[in-house]
Amino acid sequence: MAEPGTTSSLAAQVRTAVIWRSGSQIGTQIVSWASTLIVIRLLAPQDYGLFAMAQVMLVLLNTMNGYGLASALIREAEVTEERLRQTLGMLMLLNGGLALIQFLAAPLVAMWFEQPMVANMLRVQSLLYLAIPFTALPHAIMSRRMDFRRPAQVRLVAAIAGAGTALTGALSGWGVWTLVCAPLVMMFTEAIGMTRAARAPIRPSFRFAGAGHIAGFGGVMTATQLFWFVQSQADVMIAGRVLDPHSLGVYTTGLFLAQLLAAKFVPPINEVAYAAYSRQPELGATALLATIRLVMLIALPAYAGLAVVAPVLVPVLVGEQWHEIIPLLPILAGAMAMMTLQILFAPATNARGVPMAALRINVIGSVVMTAAYFIGSHWGLKGFAWSWVGGMAVLTALTVRLSGRIIGLQLDGLARALIPPLAAALAMAGGVWLVLRGMPPVPDWVALGIAVPIGVALYLGALNIIAPDRLAEALNFARNRGGNEPEPAPAE
Repeated sequence: MAEPGTTSSLAAQVRTAVIWRSGSQIGTQIVSWASTLIVIRLLAPQDYGLFAMAQVMLVLLNTMNGYGLASALIREAEVTEERLRQTLGMLMLLNGGLALIQFLAAPLVAMWFEQPMVANMLRVQSLLYLAIPFTALPHAIMSRRMDFRRPAQVRLVAAIAGAGTALTGALSGWGVWTLVCAPLVMMFTEAIGMTRAARAPIRPSFRFAGAGHIAGFGGVMTATQLFWFVQSQADVMIAGRVLDPHSLGVYTTGLFLAQLLAAKFVPPINEVAYAAYSRQPELGATALLATIRLVMLIALPAYAGLAVVAPVLVPVLVGEQWHEIIPLLPILAGAMAMMTLQILFAPATNARGVPMAALRINVIGSVVMTAAYFIGSHWGLKGFAWSWVGGMAVLTALTVRLSGRIIGLQLDGLARALIPPLAAALAMAGGVWLVLRGMPPVPDWVALGIAVPIGVALYLGALNIIAPDRLAEALNFARNRGGNEPEPAPAE
């Protein structure tokens, strides 16, 4: 068991890391979203449809890009300069091979989707792999130090570079190439900045003696990501065959909006959580429940709010031409609430040295979600949206059951973590729905401007009545008042 002083010190490090990592993510997303909302208005849905088709292969090969190799370093008791150079060598060989595979296979992907443009896009995007070794290794080095300040600064600079490229491309008429070039600029900017910030080695070693355990751990995590690809991209593979580029663009853009919290803000928290859990894996369910309470305190009202304000949010954010997204968002919001909870478990089991747990769950998820997408494909856009709800309900239940056993999580502890914010979020959603329904005809931006602050006030008021301790816990975490940890809900 860790000493109290050690636990307090780690808690302070975690708090600082979360603030820097999450705060930087908010800043980065403000920059990205400001440009994205302009770009979405300038590009056509079919541009996003073509981009989604190319993304299938990019996401597939990125599951094998070696981030798992770098992540293995975070759990090492001691890491030498030679070990860092060996890891860089592995990453360079691996990603060089992936770049070549994507370049050569690009015509086959274009043939599957019957869109020749996709081949040219994939060939250019193969350059992305050359930057990955110089982002993955520095990330692992600084995560070991619980240093998330400098990576945060680098990511913000990279986001500004990517946003500038995106705006330039959209305003200059680049079309779909805007979506190809912006990530390239952002990725190479991040690679240069991260390598300098971490003072990471730039000279690789291709003698891998003694690094077998790193390759083994990384291999399991890579396999986990491979099945995650199947789980998360099978819908585009299927939809790309049954929907035209316009409809596919509508679906993927709606999914992008719905997944914003789960895809953009939860992964940074998981990065910090994995590094913290690796320091004191014996905390088990207590640490995981603290994470769940804080994340779902924000996630549940966000998804409930998204569901009820969709009719006024979509025209304001992305324009009237995307009106087909509106009926999809309430359905997808429910699925993403479950997904947000489900993805919080993997860092805890990985930190306990059981990466096979996440692999097993992703294998199951790849089967469950693919079957759900196939069934939903018979009912068009809404069918795909409902397939997320059904598939995630099954997968989340299985994740809680299988991972909970390893971590020592009890269902009553999980219920106590989820029920108060869920009840408050539903009460808030009902109140906002009534406000919007009773509102006289006004511009959408006015209705949204009224609904959001009312929703925030209703949620905080309801939560203060149902579980005032949750607000106190969140405030104590943010302020580090007294340096004490909030009292965890009993779980073991």
